[in-house]
Amino acid sequence: MAAEKPAPVRVPYCGVCGLPAEYCEFGPDFERCKPWLRAHAPGVYPDELVASSSSGDGGDKDVDKVGERLQGVGISDGSTSSAAGDASASKPAEVKRLPGGKVKKKEKQEVVIEKIVRNKRKCVTVVKGLELFGVKLSDASKKLGKKFATGASVVKGPTEKEQIDVQGDISYDIVEFITD
Repeated sequence: MAAEKPAPVRVPYCGVCGLPAEYCEFGPDFERCKPWLRAHAPGVYPDELVASSSSGDGGDKDVDKVGERLQGVGISDGSTSSAAGDASASKPAEVKRLPGGKVKKKEKQEVVIEKIVRNKRKCVTVVKGLELFGVKLSDASKKLGKKFATGASVVKGPTEKEQIDVQGDISYDIVEFITD
């Protein structure tokens, strides 16, 4: 008995852009291809076509979860550090009166994560304000270094505050690590 030859695969080509139906989303105009795909190849993009035909009822649950977890967490690229500060600047800062009429303002409890580009493709991720939440910076830098397999160190910043410098662009991953 001879082995049976497999049947050739029939690939549907889009009547609008001429690409195979699986690749229409990468073509020049996917929006024009959608009606043709609904009529001739409904099994190729079932999620995409159903979501576009219904007018966006609930949204994606995973995106909502991440949005709730990261509510109030900002990532800045180092050039504009006031973007994260503007959101919390509307809250009045608590003021503590010291003897002699001196005023001591309580620091805002926020963690700022900055990505600073050094030269060419090298960058450093800086984490500031972690000590305000009772975290030992030396322990945190050691854990970050082990988790992301990079160099992490505690350094004094320009404002004489200690911060953690982590080598590499891990700003999005470090947000998840810190929130957990």
